[in-house]
This record gives sequence, structure tokens and C-alpha cells, in this order.
Amino acid sequence: MKPKTICLIGLFFFVLSYIMFSNSAAFEYFKKPVDFAHWFNLIGACLLLSFNNVFPKNRLNSVASVITVFGVVAHVGLCTIDFIMWSYGDNEGAKTALSEHLSNTPSILFPFVVVGPSLLFVGLAVHAANFIKTHAISALMVIVGAPLVGISFFILKNGILMLLSCLIFSLGLVLLLHRKENREAVII
Repeated sequence: MKPKTICLIGLFFFVLSYIMFSNSAAFEYFKKPVDFAHWFNLIGACLLLSFNNVFPKNRLNSVASVITVFGVVAHVGLCTIDFIMWSYGDNEGAKTALSEHLSNTPSILFPFVVVGPSLLFVGLAVHAANFIKTHAISALMVIVGAPLVGISFFILKNGILMLLSCLIFSLGLVLLLHRKENREAVII
């Protein structure tokens, strides 16, 4: 399978998971019989590693690739934590105890919950920065959409805005994937 196709499949699963996350009432529905939202998020994040292979190779791409790998590793960790949380079912006491334990364990909290998963968005935004001069609108969609996903979820606590931000971010990546091949990326 071609890397671009893998990227598109990854974006599909990633956006699908954000559709599920964006509506808290429907999100509970998607947790039965398995936690589909987190499975789709995990699959999507892993497939997004293919973006490291589809953009022109340069110094900025190398940095972006490392950041993207760290972000995917963190997504795997976060999804693992969420699967464990899901496995407690209706046992709110166990969920609270796990949350408190994670909050008191900075070596897990920061790389896998607070900072790490954002690195996937940062890495892909750095990839997009390669195209700021040649494909400005698409690049800006990714660069602006990336932080808006986190801001809308963690600060504004708005699921619809989070989904819209993810759609803008993903659409920018799709447009960059399908850019005209005769245009070269600007080496930064």
C-alpha cells in the first residue's frame, strides 16, 4: 500500500475518533462493546506515522519526523490509559483512584497525558511548515488547526469546536498530500 493511502486511512480513523469524542452523550454509546473511539484514535495515530515518509526530506522534515514519532508513542500510552479506565466500567471509585494515581505520577502524566499526545499535532504542523511559502493556505490550516484542537478541548471544553479544529487540521494535511508534485517544498 502506498504511504499516501496509509496517511489518508490514518486521517479517516483519526477524524472518526474525534467525531466520537466531540459528542459526550454519543461517546458513551461508542464505548460498547469495546471502546471504539479510542481504538480508532489509536489506529489513526499509528497510521499517521506515514506522513514522515511522504513529504520532502530536509532538516525540518527530520525534526518533524522525530516529534511525530514521540507524539504517536504518547498517543499509544494515552490510549492504553484510556483502555484501562474504560475497563473499570461503572466503577467510579476505581476510575477516581487511577486518575489520582496518574496525577501524582509526573513520569506518566506529562509524557502520556499532558504534553506527549500534543506532539503528534506539533510534528505534523512542523511538517506543514515546509510548505508555508508554496502552499500557504493548506499549511496554515494544519499549523493553526493543531493548537486549536487542544485549546478547544482542554481550555474551552467545547467538543464541536474540537471536531471543527480537527477537520481543518486534517483537511490541510489532505490538501498537502495532494499538492501538485512539480512544486518543491521550501527548505527551512
